Amino acid sequence: MMPPYLQDLFKNQSYDPANFFLIAGPCVVESEELVMEIGEKVSQICKNLGIPYVFKASYRKANRTSANSFTGIGDNTGLDLIKKVGTTFHLPTTSDIHAHDEASIAAQYIDILQIPAFLCRQTDLLVAAADTGKIVNVKKGQFLSGASMKFAVDKIKMAGNEKIMLTERGNTFGYQDLVVDYRNIPAMQENKVPVIMDCTHSLQQPNQTSGVTGGNPHLIETIAKAAIATGADGLFIETHPHPSEAKSDGANMLSLEKLKPLLEKLVTLKKAVI
Repeated sequence: MMPPYLQDLFKNQSYDPANFFLIAGPCVVESEELVMEIGEKVSQICKNLGIPYVFKASYRKANRTSANSFTGIGDNTGLDLIKKVGTTFHLPTTSDIHAHDEASIAAQYIDILQIPAFLCRQTDLLVAAADTGKIVNVKKGQFLSGASMKFAVDKIKMAGNEKIMLTERGNTFGYQDLVVDYRNIPAMQENKVPVIMDCTHSLQQPNQTSGVTGGNPHLIETIAKAAIATGADGLFIETHPHPSEAKSDGANMLSLEKLKPLLEKLVTLKKAVI
């Protein structure tokens, strides 16, 4: 059963309440054409499958391996385009924020404030996000257990905001890999908040000497299936029409043409799990 704040979030969508919800979109706003194409295609797929859908794109990528990496087309332009996707296709939207003074600005454009995994312990950032009254989605740090995320939840609640989600995205394994411990999903659900599986970032291979993060996108389906079987409430999938041409995280994004057949399998699996 979705909490009231999620029911309100999806009030403009027709969906099967027994389904998981989906957060999906490109890693970063590259252009108006890109975000509009992805928003239109993914919203139609989700409508046909009865999946509640949140459009995601970063208006700025603050955490990049190399100083030469693409970071965005400008904060205001990026936020405007994310809002345009939401307005055009009647979708809730989300993007990540990186500092406490960004929270109130981003909240004017998006419905869910996403806290990056590396910043999940930053008290001033969590409190600033909570103070906006928006839903706050905190990604679990690669260095934390699912059980330890209760402290992030406590910080947001103590700031007066009960609208919280948590996202699993793997744990650091050695220097250049991540591994997913699916015990973290029920552990985080102990906080009585929706828990999401990030099916793409959990397959990153960070800290490559090339300065570009690697990934294993062929395992996205495996990660997603296991998450549904484990009881995840939602899935997070970054997708792009041409991942090899993407300006950020191309190595672990799902090709847009593969999203529909994957979601069809997951909807079937969800019914079997129930």
